[in-house]
Amino acid sequence: MNAQRCVALTLLLAVFTLVSVADAQIAVSANDNKAVLVNGAVKVVSSPPPDTVAIIDLKAGSPRVVGEIQAPVSVVGPPVSVALTPDESLALVTAAMKVDPADPTKQAPDNRLSVIDLKASPPRVIATLETGKAPSGISINRQGTLALVSNRTDGTVSVFTIQGKTVAPAGTVEVGGPKAGGGHVAITPDGKTALVTRDADHKISVLSIEGTKVEYTRRDMTAGVRPIALDIAPSGAFAVVANIGQPTGDIDTVSLIDLKAQPPRVVDTISVGGQSPEGIKISPDGSVIAAVVQNGSNRPKESPFYNDGGKLVLLRVTGSSLSRIAEARIGHWPQGAAFSPDGKTILVGNMVEKDYWVFQWDGRTLRDTGQRVKMNGGAAAIRTAEK
Repeated sequence: MNAQRCVALTLLLAVFTLVSVADAQIAVSANDNKAVLVNGAVKVVSSPPPDTVAIIDLKAGSPRVVGEIQAPVSVVGPPVSVALTPDESLALVTAAMKVDPADPTKQAPDNRLSVIDLKASPPRVIATLETGKAPSGISINRQGTLALVSNRTDGTVSVFTIQGKTVAPAGTVEVGGPKAGGGHVAITPDGKTALVTRDADHKISVLSIEGTKVEYTRRDMTAGVRPIALDIAPSGAFAVVANIGQPTGDIDTVSLIDLKAQPPRVVDTISVGGQSPEGIKISPDGSVIAAVVQNGSNRPKESPFYNDGGKLVLLRVTGSSLSRIAEARIGHWPQGAAFSPDGKTILVGNMVEKDYWVFQWDGRTLRDTGQRVKMNGGAAAIRTAEK
């Protein structure tokens, strides 16, 4: 790291220490430095710099980076490979892939979970734990006591307990096994149920939770082709899942799951007007859904399916139906989205540009503010605390 960057990082971390945790409104971004897109092909960087995790302050209305830590991350999998405790004191970050030790031009499954103390001055990694193979999506319950990780290669879910700053393994649940794959796992607000996407066999499975006991209920739902990212509404009434489809240039979809029904079930599926909805996030008040659509921006330029930019598509739930209400152009190979606590600001991450585009939403109009929040690495995943 050069002297100029060291000074800049020191200043950023100094600023972060001035932010009151009690008043904090932050997002945490996982930034991948191993993978780059070269005319539609993902390439491994030769001798890449370390991956980074950035802390973004959302409180001022103009998002800004206030801290950065080195930790292993990965763009492979859904862009929800980071989770925060409700009090924003810890961040847990998974690393699905690493540079293959046997062939540095390729990637191989990783199995690391980093525990980051966000209250430390400066923030730092305080533990590195083992998961299953290719840990991807991760969630923490709203009680701040339990974390679940979906392991894509194993088709399992790793369970961790949280007590203060101590995160400890508490078992593994098989959910379909290697043939099922994985993706993301999301926990209902009451902490009693979780949903797990299975991108290899196109299912969404229901888990039951009682304390630290997590079990696969054998209830599976079918929404679309390759469900991977999902989110559950703050009310617990519904969930949405992004079906990224196959790389055949076809329009892909988002599905609505009714969680009030017994058993839960898919009640609607809608086109997002583009290819591969990679990320999905419900606003804090549950009124809108942000879908991050790659839209062919990750294709070779000579491909008939190429588009010069992805799409941010906003959806609304009315009863048991989904509808598209707004959209805007975003960058290339886009990944995750995050809302500010008031739901008026939306950040969308782009791997190619290595930044977040900042949008404003007033309930009727989606506006690109023109602000770009730069990352030290490809913006692979982002999350705020779920309270």
